[in-house]
Amino acid sequence: MQIDLKKSGLALVFKDYQEILMKILWETNKEHSSNDAWIAVKEKLKDKDKSISRASIINFLNSMVDENILDYHEITGKGGHRRIYKAAKTEEEFWKYIARQVHNKIIAASGTSHVLY
Repeated sequence: MQIDLKKSGLALVFKDYQEILMKILWETNKEHSSNDAWIAVKEKLKDKDKSISRASIINFLNSMVDENILDYHEITGKGGHRRIYKAAKTEEEFWKYIARQVHNKIIAASGTSHVLY
């Protein structure tokens, strides 16, 4: 994730399709396959005359798993194994996580030892 201080809200850290996807996951509080997520995001982006590849959705979902923002479990179905994703952090917990990450990076860059945990 990169922070764009010119923006606000979730756009501060997410691209438009990523913001849409995270809102869907948080608001529905349901599990989604990458295909379900892709279809939902595509539908929302259609209003903005934009599109997104399924690979971009999959890569984003997996990067959020790596950050412990999303969780997943695997199911077996037609075509093999699939990941089913769900939010591991609420939106409030996400913002606290971002604040800690930014704070800790600033403290590390300054050479002091006031790290937030």
